[in-house]
Amino acid sequence: MKEEQINQTNWVDALDQKLFKVFPGRVVRKDLVKRFKVGDNIPVYVLEYLLGKYCSTTNEIEIAEGIKRVKDVISERIVRADRGELIKSNLKKKGSHKLIDLVMVSFDEKDEGGKYWASLATAGMDHVHISEALVYEHERLLTGGIWANLEIAYDETRVHKGMTRPFVLNRLQPIQIASANLQEFIEGRAMFTRDEWIAILLRTMGYEPTNGDFTPRRKLLFLSRMVPMVEKNYNLIELGPRGTGKSYVYREISPYVILLSGGQGSVADLFGWKNRKDKPGLVIRYDLVAFDEVSGSHFKKENDKQMYKGYMEQRSFSRGDDKGTIQADAGIVFNGNIDGDVESIARISHLFSALPDSIRNDMAFHDRWHGYLPGWEIPKMQTAYFTDHLGFISDYIAEIFHEGMRNLNFADIHDRYFSFGNHLEARDRTAVVKTVSGLVKLLHPANDPSYQEVEEYVSFALEMRRRVKEQLKRMGGIEYAKVNFSYIDKKTGEERFIGCPELGSIQLIPDTPLPPGDIFTIGYDQAETRYSLYRIQININIGSGKFNLVGTSSRNIRESAKMAYDFLRSNAKKIGIERELSSFDVNIQLISLMQGKDAHDLGVAFFVGLVSALLSRTVAAGLVVLGEMSLHGVLSHVEGLGDKLRVAMDSGARRVMIPTANRKDFATLPDEVIDKVQIEFYSDPAQAAFKALTDG
Repeated sequence: MKEEQINQTNWVDALDQKLFKVFPGRVVRKDLVKRFKVGDNIPVYVLEYLLGKYCSTTNEIEIAEGIKRVKDVISERIVRADRGELIKSNLKKKGSHKLIDLVMVSFDEKDEGGKYWASLATAGMDHVHISEALVYEHERLLTGGIWANLEIAYDETRVHKGMTRPFVLNRLQPIQIASANLQEFIEGRAMFTRDEWIAILLRTMGYEPTNGDFTPRRKLLFLSRMVPMVEKNYNLIELGPRGTGKSYVYREISPYVILLSGGQGSVADLFGWKNRKDKPGLVIRYDLVAFDEVSGSHFKKENDKQMYKGYMEQRSFSRGDDKGTIQADAGIVFNGNIDGDVESIARISHLFSALPDSIRNDMAFHDRWHGYLPGWEIPKMQTAYFTDHLGFISDYIAEIFHEGMRNLNFADIHDRYFSFGNHLEARDRTAVVKTVSGLVKLLHPANDPSYQEVEEYVSFALEMRRRVKEQLKRMGGIEYAKVNFSYIDKKTGEERFIGCPELGSIQLIPDTPLPPGDIFTIGYDQAETRYSLYRIQININIGSGKFNLVGTSSRNIRESAKMAYDFLRSNAKKIGIERELSSFDVNIQLISLMQGKDAHDLGVAFFVGLVSALLSRTVAAGLVVLGEMSLHGVLSHVEGLGDKLRVAMDSGARRVMIPTANRKDFATLPDEVIDKVQIEFYSDPAQAAFKALTDG
């Protein structure tokens, strides 16, 4: 093509020109797909194969001619589902027919000598004769099928076991790039800067990186969706608002990826049918199994859930038959919707709360995620976000990913410059290393990132895994307390800690004194098996001794509050309070800040709040009071102290009061809790109250 022809094309920019020059025949204008996608139920990679064949140019005249040719091919060969019977009729009339369809092959070992049968997915044709030679040449026919140019013949003399089976697949040409050489790809990558390469990959996904909403961080988030395509056995979860394109890349970019929705994804689907060699599981047939809008129909059987967990951890499975343990490379991706204020959810609950009941609180299941992509940071799709520039033909990049990048191993890339802090346990380390490896494969396939680039990927990978661990900490408490992820510069020895953006901006416990009668405490909800932060607000006015508690229906909580009230009413003068509680009306509002519904261990906090309100004195700023008491003021040992202190610390507490009986537990507390929270002891409810009150 002549240079002036390129320059006359309005949509072409400098990156298009460079990409077309370095990768001729491997790129296509991405907006062209939209012209054909509507109304044609064929994958993007099939359309892009045709567009790449006829429209891989920057010359508008040649593109127009190519578009016409693509339309003709679609009209002549792409099968519509409602025309299956018409095709069969035309086959009988004409003797043969050329078409494009998804062809799959099964093997019937019960047939004498064994028999291969082909089936055409869209045309609805099965029991199509196919030669062993074609099957051996294209083994993918047996593991998920191939979109291909086909020539089907009609031969009414073909009879099998007394039944006429007239359809014969004579020729098959897979729809794929003739070659996808990884070394050539790596050499081509060397011609671009990292920013240019990021832009090319985003355009390959269909997005326009020059749009102002595509910040550097968002670009990395988008690219992270492709990490499971290049990194074997990579498990990723992304939850976020609807309309952010979570599933698009898994549906359209690669024939080696399958996207399941609704109730799909049974154990039989994923891991194969017992004793059925013709029914291999999806994790064997594909590089990646993605679940779209994970719903409540999944994992209702405990054994099913165990199969998933086992595979995600061990990269192998057993179906309980004579096949033994089977290895597979496919990663697992969950996409789901999460609504509301994420920062609030992150503080009061956990960011797996949008998942089905059967797995929502399964800590062992979630510990298998290598990364949690914060989908709430990705904007909802707009027309302006989609590109009309060149990107790699999907089938080409899919082959590069499948045949080339997945076989690379960059697991030690971080070790050139950094080591990890002591909070990273074995599973955390594996997750972080795999994320870094995947990003380097995508952006630096020659394994040549700079110090600054490796640092960026390590930091990002730590955040992705910490987001998983933070949710586990909220569900499982002290068992998952090590969340202060960090990396250490080998040269300088400097240690840098990594946080998650959604965790840092909300402080549930203010660092200023509260009004009299206000106090924070933490209780354990046995039904929900979690710890929750509560705020108690008490107002006392002159009256006739009425007691009123609102904000809860829990019998345990109401009994704790009434016990504290009765103890204070009986012992006020003994502890130096001259006012008669029976001369006042007491109104208590309980606010659950973490969706807790029940607790039996809030009594001392109620007592301190009552004293505060009765004396009109404020409780110290940043204080949490823990403990339960009997009607006679006897204190109980605080159970789950480490977990309660962790909740207090995460909520912004600076000081926590606990019974003296818990002093022996002090030695078992994590250092991070002891360092960040001042712990004080009290020996009876009255001492707790007067230690808690400020000097005003």
